[in-house]
Amino acid sequence: MQLIVTGATGGAGSWALEHFASLGHNVVGIDLERPASDPDNATFLAADLTEQGQAWEAILARDPDAVLHFAGIPAMGITTGTDTFLTNVTSTYHVFEAAGRAGADVVWTSSESLYGMPFAAEPFLPDYLPIDESHPQRPEDGYGASKLVGEELAAKTVRQYDVSVASIRPSWIQYPGEYRATDEQAAFDPETAEGSGNFWSYVDVRDVVSIVEAALEADIDGHEAYHAMAADNYLDRPTADVIESVFGDLPDACDLEGDESAFSTAKARAELGWEPAHSWREAETEPVEGPEFLDG
Repeated sequence: MQLIVTGATGGAGSWALEHFASLGHNVVGIDLERPASDPDNATFLAADLTEQGQAWEAILARDPDAVLHFAGIPAMGITTGTDTFLTNVTSTYHVFEAAGRAGADVVWTSSESLYGMPFAAEPFLPDYLPIDESHPQRPEDGYGASKLVGEELAAKTVRQYDVSVASIRPSWIQYPGEYRATDEQAAFDPETAEGSGNFWSYVDVRDVVSIVEAALEADIDGHEAYHAMAADNYLDRPTADVIESVFGDLPDACDLEGDESAFSTAKARAELGWEPAHSWREAETEPVEGPEFLDG
């Protein structure tokens, strides 16, 4: 396949680019800057995707079969909320428009932040647990709002161009050998801990890549959203007990066992045949090399 990967020198984007290039696909990586070297079967192009002309030229000239869209500001607190929202929405609009005009299907990284809890001024409980893809979306911040708008743009692109778009909603992405999430384990005290808007969920970057691959291979009709989370929380404690201790309550509808994630991945399992394969228990110290081209 001819693939385009945006955000190709970023965290998940770089892992995805190296993976698909290693499978023999022809991959063009797009980011604000080129890396020092190109891996086999991949080339890089420096482009600002918030500029329509650059985005359209970069994508349309390659006539891609699919676009994997990872580009954007990945969280609140990196820049202003306004810049986060405008950067993410503008770049996503341009990428989706170009992909649609090229007749290319899209898989992109949305976020669990569109539900509103992760970056809320006061973290709040979901309507029910585990959270599935149908849960109401109530973002209060620029990042979550940008992902909510991005999924509306995905639906619009499907209607206008008759391509498919898969919106992957990962939780906090972790990297083998450097799991920042587990730094909180030793110091965690449910009596004094602040509420976590993603309820201590996470996902290994390799599982993000594998669900993107599963979505790319699936026969998706229109726009569909899928959760991407590890099966467990990263605290090694019963999830419902921790939530109740920290938040002082639980939703009336709560069906969680042990340390299972507060987010359901049942839809991805049923429709994509995907399951998370990695847990912090092995991966936090796992000696896995990241994308080699970033070191070149």
